[in-house]
Amino acid sequence: MGWWGKVAGGAFGFMLGGPLGLLLGAVLGHNLDKGLAGLGDGEATASGDPERVKSAFFTATFSVMGAVAKADGQVSRDEIRLAEAVMGEMDLSAEMRRTAIALFNQGKAGDFPLDDVVEQFRLECHRRNTLIQMFIEIQIQAAYADGVMHDAERALLLRICKRLGVPEFAFRHLERMARGGRRYQQGGRREPAGLVLDDAYAILNVSADATDAEVKRAYRRLLSQHHPDKLVAKGLPDEMMKVAAQKTHEIRQAYERVKEARGL
Repeated sequence: MGWWGKVAGGAFGFMLGGPLGLLLGAVLGHNLDKGLAGLGDGEATASGDPERVKSAFFTATFSVMGAVAKADGQVSRDEIRLAEAVMGEMDLSAEMRRTAIALFNQGKAGDFPLDDVVEQFRLECHRRNTLIQMFIEIQIQAAYADGVMHDAERALLLRICKRLGVPEFAFRHLERMARGGRRYQQGGRREPAGLVLDDAYAILNVSADATDAEVKRAYRRLLSQHHPDKLVAKGLPDEMMKVAAQKTHEIRQAYERVKEARGL
């Protein structure tokens, strides 16, 4: 039985505890008991177990997305569509999709325990930095759903990054990459020729005056960080592989555009 089968079946004692387990149990309507009071017991429930990490990533991603959407005081239709679009990029069953929407709504609530949720997510990830980076990238996409990241959203994301141990300069880099990728996606074209050169550099997170060798290193590093199989092995839910695959597609297209411009 995979991670979702255990979650749907109410096997929370095996999968997850703490605020993330409480959130997931609440939206699924499971009757939670004292088995959820801690972060689990015994070897099977140890924090860092791959299936447990998947459950934590899924729960944190959609609930925190709701909190980010609400940060500027209201949840716009664009932000709701963004959440639905992320879900649409995954092979979610009808039940998983309903759960993701319910988690998003939990995150919008005034009593959502953001710091507790983020802190548990950090602990569950066991220093899987590429997984944490993917989580932040998804939240940045959510913040840009209405075309602009509001000050309140940026402040909230920086607060989340601090809790996760992500430096501010790293957040700024991810934000720049997200803006470039967003403009590319909005252009509606999927070929390198349709990608503005400035956006290609932004996606690769290098400056236009970077050397060819620096561009190549950045490209290889980003491909490695976003490789779907590697991320799934670290705890990305299988259903979210398509999100990582779209990232690698953007990175490849950006590299092709830069190579074309440089005559490489």
